[in-house]
Amino acid sequence: MTARFAGLLLARKSPRPPVNTPHPFGALDWTVLAAYAAAMLGIGYYYSRRQKSAEEYFLGGRTMHPFLAGISLFTAITSIITYLGTPGEYVQYGPTLAFLAGLIALPFVQLIVGRWMIPVIMRLPITSAYELLGGLGLSVRRTGSLAYIVTRFVWMSMILYTSSRALVNVIGCDPHWGYLMIAVIGLVTTTYTLSGGIRTVMITETVQFFIMLLGATATIVSVSVRLGGVSAWLPVRWEPHWPHQPLFSLDPHIRVTLIGAFIYNVIATVCSTGSDQSTVQRFLTTRDARTARRAFLLTNFSIGGVSIVLGLVGAALLGFYRMNPGAIPAGLTLEKNGDAFFPLYIAQFLPSGVSGLVVASLMALSMSCLSAGINALIIIITKDFIETSKSHVEHSEQEKVRLSRRLAFVIGLSVILGSVAVGAVRGNIFEVAGKTVNLLGCPLFGLFFLAIFVRFATPFGAVMGAVYSTAAAVIVGYWDVLTGHPVISFLWIAPISFSVSIVASCGFSLLPTRGRPVRVLASYAAASLAVLAGISWWVVSR
Repeated sequence: MTARFAGLLLARKSPRPPVNTPHPFGALDWTVLAAYAAAMLGIGYYYSRRQKSAEEYFLGGRTMHPFLAGISLFTAITSIITYLGTPGEYVQYGPTLAFLAGLIALPFVQLIVGRWMIPVIMRLPITSAYELLGGLGLSVRRTGSLAYIVTRFVWMSMILYTSSRALVNVIGCDPHWGYLMIAVIGLVTTTYTLSGGIRTVMITETVQFFIMLLGATATIVSVSVRLGGVSAWLPVRWEPHWPHQPLFSLDPHIRVTLIGAFIYNVIATVCSTGSDQSTVQRFLTTRDARTARRAFLLTNFSIGGVSIVLGLVGAALLGFYRMNPGAIPAGLTLEKNGDAFFPLYIAQFLPSGVSGLVVASLMALSMSCLSAGINALIIIITKDFIETSKSHVEHSEQEKVRLSRRLAFVIGLSVILGSVAVGAVRGNIFEVAGKTVNLLGCPLFGLFFLAIFVRFATPFGAVMGAVYSTAAAVIVGYWDVLTGHPVISFLWIAPISFSVSIVASCGFSLLPTRGRPVRVLASYAAASLAVLAGISWWVVSR
């Protein structure tokens, strides 16, 4: 039987004529979704009865297994944006950014993070990643924390928006129902997150990882069966509609080059890993640096494997719709609407039940990022603002857990309300992510770089470096809007922003600002901001 099935997948046959109208999202599909949501809530309820302390709620008692930590870390950083964006990127632009550059970057990321960053993180008994900035002063620590809160809030809002848009397309309902889907996903995720803490989040994320992998694999199998075999869609050429993507170019208007995408992936991943509370928190749930390094290695293997699977989903979808152009609705093209074809295929061709499974995988990735973000923001707000305030009064462990649950509810509700504004940013999913949530990744990591590696760093230098770096990221990301000139590739945001962060931070740290009165610091700040305004005007007006 196995041999017959393999032969069916590998043999080349004439494609079956597609059904050109979406099949209804049936009762079996809704049953699958309901069972998935109930399972997530059940896990949250189970562990809600076992929360005895804030340490357990935030870090799982620092006893989590590296497998659980590694898979959880993968799902925390791999969202629906990657799940839909990778096949969409492949369909519209090709494999360079979809997965090739990322695969090449993984060994370098593992080396940098595993050798130099994880030992520093695990050396201190911290809960919030931003406690690492304590050496630069409380003001810098809170500045970094506040920037992270904004970034994570935008990230979660974009996750909810992307999820609702995809689910509307898959289910085939009125677009206005997207708001209801935003509310349901947000409320279910908030409920099990506030109930069970980080242990619930990590266990549900591991379950969601396998659901996501199963959903992607089911899509590949479905396309292969419909076309008569893998060989019918397996790519053997560079598609005519894919743009030219050279090995390297200094022309910033070329969207993707292989070396440029590699540099972007290394810098962006290292910066997000080192400054993202969700990532650092999963390291801290493990016993020691060696265990954390093993967890991160598993994360990178998972990223590599899933990237290949999602790339194959994109290749399968491209092959299917290229061979069946009649299945493409009016107004959509392979050249301009790559992100639409994965949800479109789910709606058109997956059988009842399997369609529900893939939709559950979309919800799983949305929920994993939301739960990770909510839990991370609880820690940041608690450790970097509430417990460091002068009016703070120490509470019992049970009171800390109750406060955390109230914060989870407020954060979840705020994200639900804020998710409707994300659709204003232009570009495909990868580009939208690069122009929104990734803008502050390098400025934030610059603070950590200074605190850990630059001994002469000053609070003034750290803050001004972050301001200059953010300005550079905004100018590059929104070059077309600010100047009216052709867009600059979003791949330039990370290297330029990171370079500006380090150079500006170190330069401003050489100024004699340490220990100076507020009046003197205000004068330095005004002069520095005036220089930034002048440079920005000169760059934009050229």
